[in-house]
Amino acid sequence: VITFSAIIGKPLLSVLQNTSLIRIMAQQEQQTGLAGKEVILSCKDTSHQRDSTCTWKYKYKEVSSTIISFSRSNIFKGKAPMTHRSELKSESKQLKVSDLRLDDAGIYTCACNSPAVSISLHVFKLTVSSNGHLLANEDLELTLMQNSSHSQPHLSIELFNISSKIVTTEILQNEAPQKYILKLKQLKATDSGTWMCHVYSNSPLINQNISFDVKVLGFGEERLEIMYTTVGDTVILSWHLNFRKIEWKEGFIGKLNWEPQGKAAIHELLDFNVTTRQELHKTKKSNHIWFEIPEKKTDSTIEVKIPKVQLNHSGRYQCQLEINSRRIWSMKALVVMQVSANPVGPLSRGGKMTLLCQVSGPLPSNAHLLWERVNGTEMEIKKSKQHEAKVEVNVSAPGLWNCHLMENNNTKISLNYTVEEAHVWNSYAVIGAIIGASVLVIGLACVCIITGMSWQRRRKRAKRIAQAKQYLLEKKTCQCQRPQQYK
Repeated sequence: VITFSAIIGKPLLSVLQNTSLIRIMAQQEQQTGLAGKEVILSCKDTSHQRDSTCTWKYKYKEVSSTIISFSRSNIFKGKAPMTHRSELKSESKQLKVSDLRLDDAGIYTCACNSPAVSISLHVFKLTVSSNGHLLANEDLELTLMQNSSHSQPHLSIELFNISSKIVTTEILQNEAPQKYILKLKQLKATDSGTWMCHVYSNSPLINQNISFDVKVLGFGEERLEIMYTTVGDTVILSWHLNFRKIEWKEGFIGKLNWEPQGKAAIHELLDFNVTTRQELHKTKKSNHIWFEIPEKKTDSTIEVKIPKVQLNHSGRYQCQLEINSRRIWSMKALVVMQVSANPVGPLSRGGKMTLLCQVSGPLPSNAHLLWERVNGTEMEIKKSKQHEAKVEVNVSAPGLWNCHLMENNNTKISLNYTVEEAHVWNSYAVIGAIIGASVLVIGLACVCIITGMSWQRRRKRAKRIAQAKQYLLEKKTCQCQRPQQYK
């Protein structure tokens, strides 16, 4: 006996089954819902009877159960899985299901003494890694799952960023069509905002947008930044945190470390913490007195101020954030320039001087130091060798010299040194010596005058005291001689 299925073949039988499924689905209303959200299902009552009894039923696969049955006088709640999350709108007979779950997908039927209305509910669930709270340079992983009473269709998925531009992602379809995994590599702090996942299918027709929030905690500047300065200048190193901008609600901690140039030791300059109320608290940890921490109550910036930079202040400054044992950091390198002369002082006639320009630490391959004399010739230009952090130039004539730190033919910083002739310097010294000697002579004269006047006053006072003593002595002698005359 040859069966009908054997005659038409399995491919044709599959087509007939799919055609039958499409016909069944065409007789039902199609509606989509998102897990965690709510969905409202409408009931079309064509009987228009106020006292009619209406019943909402739920069916998944072959299992059917009552959600709720109601009339004008009473309401009966059934034992369907979503009954306790369901709410009935008596006037419109609409069914509202809250906190939708993936298992709530199925056929919902409303019967009110008239032909029943069936709704096929297709539920999507989108899960975002770390609940959408990421640190900069971490990967974002999305898991999209679907469920329905019929076989799940294969989906076309597109991801749109905060600028509504399509983002290329890696899509894993090992468990498709029930489950899709999307991976996006190394998000930046600027990726924070609302993203959109667009889901599309031809059969059944699905055109669903699923929005989700992404918050990427990080710094305003994430790449290595090199700061150039000269000895004696004031420098402020700052790191801007975006926790207030993205409304980050979780607390986290952090610290600022300094690694001196050419040394393996690491010094912790300060630590800080941010509370769930977005309050930033800083504490100085190092005993170094050469840096300051500017106080700002409502700011979200970590700052270190160095009033007078020295060559030994150079190195790498690293700001680090930590939350739940996950860490990110941002690095700033401080490069300091200094110029000096050997020997120090004026240039004597016929003499020579060596000018030294140096920076702290090695230079990258695209950077170099350059000595040049102002209004000089091409012969009076000296360039450093590759990767060398200093350059020397021999000087035999007075003038103004500039040292430049060049990077890709762009001047980053400059420092000048003036070479003076010896006689000019000596004339300044003679004038200074004359002025100093004059001031010294005038000072000595004043001291002598004051001392002389004081000495004269003391001499006159001593003379008056001696005269007074002599007068008292003579008066006493006279008084003693008078009684002897009466005897």
